[in-house]
Amino acid sequence: MVKKLLHTRYRVENLEKTVAFYRDVLGLTEVRRHRSPRGSELVFFQVPNSDELIEICAFPASGPLILGPDVTHLAFEVEDLERFALHAAAHGYPLSDGPTESSSGRFAFIDAPEGYEIELIEPRKP
Repeated sequence: MVKKLLHTRYRVENLEKTVAFYRDVLGLTEVRRHRSPRGSELVFFQVPNSDELIEICAFPASGPLILGPDVTHLAFEVEDLERFALHAAAHGYPLSDGPTESSSGRFAFIDAPEGYEIELIEPRKP
């Protein structure tokens, strides 16, 4: 039986550009980096208030990255969606959709360097 979710992996072609996005735009902390026995370059990020890590993997031997639209995304809570949108846009990552109001708050999306979608959720204040 499964005990715990440890990490989610996203394969990318431009490792350093993607690492800069997760570090500088999302504000995640790089916790380790190494080469796997099969030759993958791996970078792990810690997500605030979560035990799960995000693994960014560059493995050119597996061929070109083919990412279908709307297949997967990561969702992160933000305190202030407008402030985050200004910060992300200043780094070259404007909102790709939203913000949209919902019964539980507001949400919007940005695209990571390789085309993976990132959802940003600002919960409704009580």
